Amino acid sequence: MLANTSLISSNLSTCVLLRNHKVATKFSFPNSTKIKNPETQFFKNSIYSSNCYIKTKISGFGQKGPPLYICHSALNLQNQEDSSIEKDVDGSKEENEVGSSLNLQNQEDSSIEKDVDGSKEENEVGGGNNNGGNGKQWDWTTSVVLFGLWSGLMYYVFFLAPNQTPLTDMYFLKKLLNLKGDDGFQMNEVLVGLWYIMGLWPLVYSMLLLPTARSSKGSIPVWPFLVLSCFGGAYALIPYFALWKPPPPPVEETELQRWPLNLLESKLTAGITMVAGLGIIFYAGLSSGDVWKEFYQYFRESRFIHVMSIDFSLLSAFAPFWIYNDMTARKWYDKGSWLLPLSVIPFLGPALYLLLRPSVPTVPALSSPTSTEEK
Repeated sequence: MLANTSLISSNLSTCVLLRNHKVATKFSFPNSTKIKNPETQFFKNSIYSSNCYIKTKISGFGQKGPPLYICHSALNLQNQEDSSIEKDVDGSKEENEVGSSLNLQNQEDSSIEKDVDGSKEENEVGGGNNNGGNGKQWDWTTSVVLFGLWSGLMYYVFFLAPNQTPLTDMYFLKKLLNLKGDDGFQMNEVLVGLWYIMGLWPLVYSMLLLPTARSSKGSIPVWPFLVLSCFGGAYALIPYFALWKPPPPPVEETELQRWPLNLLESKLTAGITMVAGLGIIFYAGLSSGDVWKEFYQYFRESRFIHVMSIDFSLLSAFAPFWIYNDMTARKWYDKGSWLLPLSVIPFLGPALYLLLRPSVPTVPALSSPTSTEEK
């Protein structure tokens, strides 16, 4: 039994080191061995330790002399399999969670891509060019700034502008309108040139705003402001600039054949405007220095001349933006961008652009339902 004991103790020491496992150990002597007068001994033992269950079964077959034993041990790794299964389950859960998060992320990415594609399609369907076709919506802050500018100008014109010569202003107005006959008084050449050039600015802005700066369908029309600009100049146009809602509606082929686009899109109209503007500017520009000093004195004292001079400056300042808007709407920016620096030249820059610009892109005319039914 001493040999058995040492052998068992060695096996038990090995088994006790195995935690969280179930160990079954069996000792037997093979039946193939021929032994006379076998001496049979059985030893059964079960040992419980922390998180360990060991079952030992020993069968000993002895004969004279030292007994021989063969150890057959079987290790039940049920706990290992259970732990591996739990790990697999946990891993599958983590994979499922990762997969679900990836799926959610892919769905969010796809929804974002759909939103971006939808916005692109809406911009393309809407005309594409809000500031003449560039795809930026007219910001409401711009409208607020323009209304603030217009309000400040109106306050300045009626309350702060110099008004030292009201009777002289009325006299100048009657002379410029040819309501007074020849009384021997010679009008200032610069004042006369400014008066006539202001009569051409409404035509220039009509050619710039129609049809490429019209507001979207259902918005405020542009033609009432153009009519008022014949009397109020930039003071009548700035409210439309603030209320403008791009993109403009498409231009049909039949519109170019009707008034007023047949006049405003004509190269003859642009040429006459350019020549008339050149003549007026040369007439005023070639005046002597005394004439310019006299005009400056009128500017400081007369409300009529003071307000008209500011009006000329405002129309010259807004013109480059509307030239850019018209240029991009006609898809001529790549070839005509060199005209943008020239557009800052008062009146002559916009007039030159109107003379060189291409025709506006058109779409086929939409036939009315009655005409299709008649066909």
